[in-house]
Amino acid sequence: MKVNKLKLEIEKAWEQKNSWGTDENIKNIVIQVIEHLENGFIRVSDLLNGKWVVNEWVKRAIIMYFSVREMNVIELGPLEFYDKIPIKNKFQEKKVRVVPHAIARYGSYISPGVILMPSYVNIGAYIGEGSMIDTWATVGSCAQIGSRVHISGGVGIGGVLEPLQAHPVIIEDDVFIGSRCVLVEGVLIEKGAVLGANVVLTASTRILDITNEQPIEIKGVVPRYSVVIPGSYPKKFPSGTYYVPCAMIIGKRKESTNKKTSLNEALRTHNLVI
Repeated sequence: MKVNKLKLEIEKAWEQKNSWGTDENIKNIVIQVIEHLENGFIRVSDLLNGKWVVNEWVKRAIIMYFSVREMNVIELGPLEFYDKIPIKNKFQEKKVRVVPHAIARYGSYISPGVILMPSYVNIGAYIGEGSMIDTWATVGSCAQIGSRVHISGGVGIGGVLEPLQAHPVIIEDDVFIGSRCVLVEGVLIEKGAVLGANVVLTASTRILDITNEQPIEIKGVVPRYSVVIPGSYPKKFPSGTYYVPCAMIIGKRKESTNKKTSLNEALRTHNLVI
Protein backbone atom coordinates (compact mmCIF):
# COMPACT_ATOMS: atom_id res chain seq x y z
CA MET A 1 0.00 0.00 0.00
CA LYS A 2 1.33 3.45 -0.93
CA VAL A 3 2.35 5.85 1.82
CA ASN A 4 -0.42 8.38 1.10
CA LYS A 5 -2.99 5.61 1.28
CA LEU A 6 -1.51 4.34 4.55
CA LYS A 7 -1.69 7.86 5.98
CA LEU A 8 -5.39 8.16 5.14
CA GLU A 9 -6.12 4.73 6.59
CA ILE A 10 -4.27 5.50 9.84
CA GLU A 11 -6.08 8.82 10.26
CA LYS A 12 -9.40 7.05 9.70
CA ALA A 13 -8.54 4.23 12.11
CA TRP A 14 -7.38 6.71 14.76
CA GLU A 15 -11.04 7.69 15.30
CA GLN A 16 -12.00 4.06 15.93
CA LYS A 17 -10.13 3.51 19.21
CA ASN A 18 -12.47 0.76 20.39
CA SER A 19 -11.56 -1.33 17.33
CA TRP A 20 -7.77 -1.10 17.43
CA GLY A 21 -7.27 -4.42 19.16
CA THR A 22 -9.98 -6.36 17.30
CA ASP A 23 -10.17 -5.09 13.73
CA GLU A 24 -7.79 -7.15 11.55
CA ASN A 25 -7.76 -4.51 8.81
CA ILE A 26 -6.59 -1.83 11.24
CA LYS A 27 -4.01 -4.23 12.64
CA ASN A 28 -2.60 -4.96 9.17
CA ILE A 29 -2.40 -1.27 8.28
CA VAL A 30 -0.59 -0.40 11.51
CA ILE A 31 1.87 -3.27 10.98
CA GLN A 32 2.61 -2.00 7.46
CA VAL A 33 3.44 1.46 8.81
CA ILE A 34 5.80 0.03 11.42
CA GLU A 35 7.45 -2.09 8.73
CA HIS A 36 8.06 1.09 6.73
CA LEU A 37 9.61 2.69 9.82
CA GLU A 38 11.75 -0.40 10.35
CA ASN A 39 13.07 -0.21 6.79
CA GLY A 40 13.54 3.57 6.69
CA PHE A 41 10.89 4.17 4.02
CA ILE A 42 9.14 6.70 6.27
CA ARG A 43 10.23 8.79 9.26
CA VAL A 44 8.54 10.45 12.20
CA SER A 45 9.96 13.80 11.11
CA ASP A 46 11.17 15.04 7.70
CA LEU A 47 13.19 18.08 6.67
CA LEU A 48 11.04 19.98 4.16
CA ASN A 49 12.07 23.33 2.69
CA GLY A 50 14.59 23.82 5.46
CA LYS A 51 12.17 23.07 8.32
CA TRP A 52 11.54 19.91 10.30
CA VAL A 53 7.96 18.73 9.95
CA VAL A 54 6.34 16.12 12.21
CA ASN A 55 4.42 13.31 10.54
CA GLU A 56 1.69 13.04 13.15
CA TRP A 57 0.06 10.09 11.43
CA VAL A 58 3.24 8.05 11.91
CA LYS A 59 3.22 8.80 15.64
CA ARG A 60 -0.43 7.73 15.71
CA ALA A 61 0.55 4.42 14.10
CA ILE A 62 3.24 3.84 16.76
CA ILE A 63 0.73 4.44 19.55
CA MET A 64 -1.75 2.11 17.86
CA TYR A 65 0.95 -0.55 17.47
CA PHE A 66 1.00 -1.06 21.23
CA SER A 67 -2.72 -1.87 21.10
CA VAL A 68 -2.61 -4.32 18.20
CA ARG A 69 0.36 -6.27 19.57
CA GLU A 70 0.12 -8.91 22.28
CA MET A 71 2.61 -9.58 25.05
CA ASN A 72 5.16 -12.24 24.11
CA VAL A 73 8.20 -13.91 25.61
CA ILE A 74 11.36 -12.96 23.70
CA GLU A 75 14.33 -15.24 24.23
CA LEU A 76 17.90 -14.33 23.28
CA GLY A 77 20.14 -17.15 24.41
CA PRO A 78 20.01 -17.15 28.22
CA LEU A 79 18.23 -13.76 28.25
CA GLU A 80 14.47 -13.47 28.41
CA PHE A 81 12.21 -10.47 27.82
CA TYR A 82 8.44 -10.06 28.01
CA ASP A 83 7.12 -7.29 25.79
CA LYS A 84 4.81 -6.33 22.94
CA ILE A 85 7.44 -5.08 20.51
CA PRO A 86 10.04 -7.39 18.94
CA ILE A 87 13.76 -6.71 19.11
CA LYS A 88 15.51 -5.60 15.95
CA ASN A 89 17.71 -8.24 14.28
CA LYS A 90 19.65 -9.16 11.12
CA PHE A 91 22.26 -6.49 11.76
CA GLN A 92 24.84 -8.15 9.52
CA GLU A 93 22.49 -7.75 6.55
CA LYS A 94 21.87 -4.14 7.56
CA LYS A 95 25.65 -3.51 7.82
CA VAL A 96 25.29 -2.25 11.37
CA ARG A 97 27.88 -3.11 14.01
CA VAL A 98 26.20 -4.06 17.29
CA VAL A 99 28.23 -4.68 20.44
CA PRO A 100 26.67 -6.74 23.27
CA HIS A 101 24.45 -5.66 25.03
CA ALA A 102 23.06 -3.09 22.61
CA ILE A 103 19.29 -3.33 22.12
CA ALA A 104 17.21 -1.73 19.37
CA ARG A 105 13.46 -2.16 19.18
CA TYR A 106 11.68 -3.15 15.98
CA GLY A 107 10.33 -0.07 14.22
CA SER A 108 13.52 1.95 14.65
CA TYR A 109 15.71 2.56 11.61
CA ILE A 110 19.46 2.22 11.86
CA SER A 111 21.44 3.07 8.73
CA PRO A 112 24.42 1.16 7.32
CA GLY A 113 27.71 2.02 8.99
CA VAL A 114 26.19 2.82 12.37
CA ILE A 115 27.95 1.45 15.47
CA LEU A 116 25.86 0.58 18.51
CA MET A 117 27.93 0.15 21.64
CA PRO A 118 25.97 -1.24 24.64
CA SER A 119 23.05 1.16 24.26
CA TYR A 120 19.30 1.36 23.68
CA VAL A 121 17.30 2.58 20.66
CA ASN A 122 13.52 2.87 20.92
CA ILE A 123 10.75 2.46 18.34
CA GLY A 124 10.35 5.31 15.84
CA ALA A 125 13.96 6.47 16.20
CA TYR A 126 16.04 7.14 13.08
CA ILE A 127 19.86 7.02 13.01
CA GLY A 128 21.75 8.18 9.92
CA GLU A 129 24.78 6.61 8.24
CA GLY A 130 28.10 6.40 10.03
CA SER A 131 26.83 7.52 13.43
CA MET A 132 28.13 6.17 16.74
CA ILE A 133 25.85 5.48 19.70
CA ASP A 134 28.30 5.00 22.56
CA THR A 135 28.08 2.99 25.77
CA TRP A 136 24.95 3.41 27.93
CA ALA A 137 23.50 6.05 25.61
CA THR A 138 19.75 5.95 25.03
CA VAL A 139 17.94 7.10 21.89
CA GLY A 140 14.30 7.66 22.81
CA SER A 141 11.18 6.96 20.79
CA CYS A 142 10.94 9.02 17.59
CA ALA A 143 14.30 10.76 18.10
CA GLN A 144 15.92 11.68 14.79
CA ILE A 145 19.70 11.36 14.59
CA GLY A 146 21.58 12.50 11.48
CA SER A 147 24.60 11.05 9.70
CA ARG A 148 28.14 11.01 11.17
CA VAL A 149 26.81 11.94 14.62
CA HIS A 150 28.71 10.88 17.74
CA ILE A 151 26.52 10.26 20.77
CA SER A 152 28.99 9.84 23.64
CA GLY A 153 28.71 7.56 26.66
CA GLY A 154 25.76 7.99 29.00
CA VAL A 155 23.89 10.48 26.80
CA GLY A 156 20.11 10.53 27.21
CA ILE A 157 18.07 11.44 24.13
CA GLY A 158 14.47 11.76 25.25
CA GLY A 159 11.49 10.20 23.51
CA VAL A 160 8.49 12.24 22.36
CA LEU A 161 5.35 10.37 21.33
CA GLU A 162 2.69 12.65 22.74
CA PRO A 163 1.33 15.21 22.15
CA LEU A 164 1.20 14.17 18.52
CA GLN A 165 2.19 17.57 17.16
CA ALA A 166 5.25 17.78 19.42
CA HIS A 167 8.60 17.67 17.68
CA PRO A 168 10.91 14.81 18.63
CA VAL A 169 14.51 15.48 19.63
CA ILE A 170 16.34 16.13 16.36
CA ILE A 171 20.13 16.01 15.94
CA GLU A 172 21.34 16.98 12.49
CA ASP A 173 24.41 15.73 10.62
CA ASP A 174 28.00 15.93 11.91
CA VAL A 175 27.06 16.75 15.51
CA PHE A 176 29.14 15.72 18.54
CA ILE A 177 27.24 15.16 21.80
CA GLY A 178 29.53 14.95 24.86
CA SER A 179 29.27 12.47 27.71
CA ARG A 180 26.25 12.58 30.02
CA CYS A 181 24.38 15.19 28.02
CA VAL A 182 20.57 15.08 28.29
CA LEU A 183 18.39 16.31 25.43
CA VAL A 184 14.60 16.22 25.82
CA GLU A 185 11.31 17.89 24.88
CA GLY A 186 11.99 18.19 21.18
CA VAL A 187 15.16 20.27 21.20
CA LEU A 188 16.91 20.73 17.85
CA ILE A 189 20.68 20.45 17.53
CA GLU A 190 21.62 21.86 14.15
CA LYS A 191 24.34 20.63 11.81
CA GLY A 192 27.92 20.49 13.05
CA ALA A 193 27.27 21.59 16.65
CA VAL A 194 29.47 20.39 19.53
CA LEU A 195 28.00 19.89 23.01
CA GLY A 196 30.45 19.54 25.87
CA ALA A 197 29.93 17.03 28.66
CA ASN A 198 26.87 17.38 30.92
CA VAL A 199 24.90 19.87 28.83
CA VAL A 200 21.20 19.51 29.70
CA LEU A 201 18.66 20.95 27.28
CA THR A 202 14.88 21.06 27.58
CA ALA A 203 12.43 23.19 25.63
CA SER A 204 12.65 25.88 28.32
CA THR A 205 16.41 25.79 29.00
CA ARG A 206 18.07 29.14 28.36
CA ILE A 207 20.78 28.91 25.71
CA LEU A 208 23.03 31.95 25.96
CA ASP A 209 25.31 32.97 23.10
CA ILE A 210 28.10 34.75 24.96
CA THR A 211 30.45 35.25 22.02
CA ASN A 212 29.53 38.94 21.66
CA GLU A 213 29.56 41.94 24.02
CA GLN A 214 25.96 41.23 25.05
CA PRO A 215 24.50 37.73 25.51
CA ILE A 216 21.83 36.56 23.08
CA GLU A 217 19.22 34.20 24.52
CA ILE A 218 17.54 31.44 22.54
CA LYS A 219 15.57 28.33 23.52
CA GLY A 220 15.02 24.93 22.03
CA VAL A 221 17.62 25.22 19.24
CA VAL A 222 21.41 24.99 19.16
CA PRO A 223 22.51 26.85 15.99
CA ARG A 224 24.75 25.31 13.35
CA TYR A 225 28.39 24.68 14.32
CA SER A 226 27.94 26.10 17.82
CA VAL A 227 30.25 24.96 20.61
CA VAL A 228 28.20 24.61 23.79
CA ILE A 229 29.10 24.03 27.45
CA PRO A 230 26.95 23.83 30.60
CA GLY A 231 26.60 26.98 32.70
CA SER A 232 24.35 28.71 35.22
CA TYR A 233 22.85 32.12 35.88
CA PRO A 234 21.45 33.81 39.01
CA LYS A 235 17.68 33.89 39.48
CA LYS A 236 15.72 35.49 42.29
CA PHE A 237 13.25 33.40 44.27
CA PRO A 238 11.14 34.36 47.32
CA SER A 239 13.76 32.78 49.59
CA GLY A 240 16.75 34.32 47.87
CA THR A 241 18.91 34.26 44.75
CA TYR A 242 20.02 30.89 43.41
CA TYR A 243 21.84 29.65 40.34
CA VAL A 244 19.80 27.92 37.63
CA PRO A 245 21.32 25.69 34.92
CA CYS A 246 21.68 26.98 31.36
CA ALA A 247 23.74 26.23 28.27
CA MET A 248 26.33 28.63 26.88
CA ILE A 249 27.49 29.01 23.30
CA ILE A 250 31.17 29.92 23.62
CA GLY A 251 32.29 29.72 20.00
CA LYS A 252 31.81 28.23 16.57
CA ARG A 253 33.21 25.04 15.10
CA LYS A 254 34.78 25.62 11.71
CA GLU A 255 32.76 24.44 8.74
CA SER A 256 35.32 22.22 7.10
CA THR A 257 35.45 19.27 4.77
CA ASN A 258 37.63 17.59 7.38
CA LYS A 259 35.03 17.20 10.12
CA LYS A 260 37.35 15.35 12.49
CA THR A 261 39.97 18.10 12.29
CA SER A 262 37.44 20.88 12.88
CA LEU A 263 35.99 18.97 15.84
CA ASN A 264 39.41 18.47 17.45
CA GLU A 265 40.19 22.15 16.96
CA ALA A 266 36.94 23.12 18.66
CA LEU A 267 37.63 20.84 21.62
CA ARG A 268 41.20 22.12 22.06
CA THR A 269 40.33 25.78 21.57
CA HIS A 270 37.62 25.73 24.22
CA ASN A 271 39.22 23.15 26.53
CA LEU A 272 36.16 20.92 26.51
CA VAL A 273 36.05 17.58 28.31
CA ILE A 274 33.97 15.16 26.26
